[in-house]
Amino acid sequence: MIELESVPELIDPVMVAAFEGWNDAGDAASTAVSHLDREWKGEVFAALDAEDYYDFQVNRPTVWLENGVRKVTWPTTRLSVVRVGGEKPRDLVLVRGIEPSMRWRSFCNEILGFAHELGVEMVVILGALLGDTPHTRPVPVSGVTSDADLARTMDLEETRYEGPTGIVGILQEACTHAGVPAVSLWAAVPHYVSQPPNPKATLALLNRLEDLIGLRIPLGELPEDARAWQVGVDQLAAEDSEVAEYVQTLEEARDTAELPEASGEAIAREFERYLRRRDGGPGPGPGGHATESGDSAYLRDPSSGRTRPPKPPRPEAGPGQPGQPGQPGQPGQPGQGKKPDDKGDQGDQGSDEASGESPGEE
Repeated sequence: MIELESVPELIDPVMVAAFEGWNDAGDAASTAVSHLDREWKGEVFAALDAEDYYDFQVNRPTVWLENGVRKVTWPTTRLSVVRVGGEKPRDLVLVRGIEPSMRWRSFCNEILGFAHELGVEMVVILGALLGDTPHTRPVPVSGVTSDADLARTMDLEETRYEGPTGIVGILQEACTHAGVPAVSLWAAVPHYVSQPPNPKATLALLNRLEDLIGLRIPLGELPEDARAWQVGVDQLAAEDSEVAEYVQTLEEARDTAELPEASGEAIAREFERYLRRRDGGPGPGPGGHATESGDSAYLRDPSSGRTRPPKPPRPEAGPGQPGQPGQPGQPGQPGQGKKPDDKGDQGDQGSDEASGESPGEE
């Protein structure tokens, strides 16, 4: 464990976490945290001991060369800090890693130890699940919590999920039991095009996070990447009449279900987001633009990972491993597509979770 000697006192810190694997369909959640770290120039200050939590036959280390010297990067979870400036600056503690293979309770206790030490006011955990949602419509994002008071004050859903869970659900419950306010944001990824990356789902998570914590998040090239992704999937779906017909069925079901939800509250949220971004102004809450002063003396971890550039994936028709809460899956595999005419348990569960009933596992 790297000590916290070099971390200064933080300002109103919020912890934002995401983990690759079972709760990260399309890599949407982990990519969102990577985006925050990259745009706000995060300084890595700690990394969990990989020996304690990971099976290296499941999540293998990688070797690479630096100036002719061979080095090893071990799979682990890293923590970084970013300072978000503006009229009311605040700090974010970013947690990005891989769902652990073992000792989940100790893993959560260690994350909570950092949260207590740094004075974290709230923990936001990002996740992504497979659902019966069309790629042509806005990505549904559900905000859930186990805290009834928090659900009321922040207009969130109180979780009702029962069933198998991932590290996102376990960490949220650990936060609740430790008295730390915790929220999970879940993006629904179309099950028929589940391969990473999915910039449209990543963008939806960041927009919802922006609304939740009241910070203007620089989006960079994500909006253009999301448009390119949708155009690519449109083209591929048009080549298969069966897939095109299935997408149309999902569109009709989605439009019918959401017609009553075109409420004044939803319109107001979109208008507030527009005002936040107009002229680059800060949001209604604390924060604003990120600073790039580099004054913080954080301890760097040279083995921080890199993200791959987004590209439009090709829809699959074959069955594979589900990657959503409520279904068993392989660690590190966020889920594969299924045939459009497959009406089995996976599609039913994905639909329930995408509706917001299940994502905040207990």
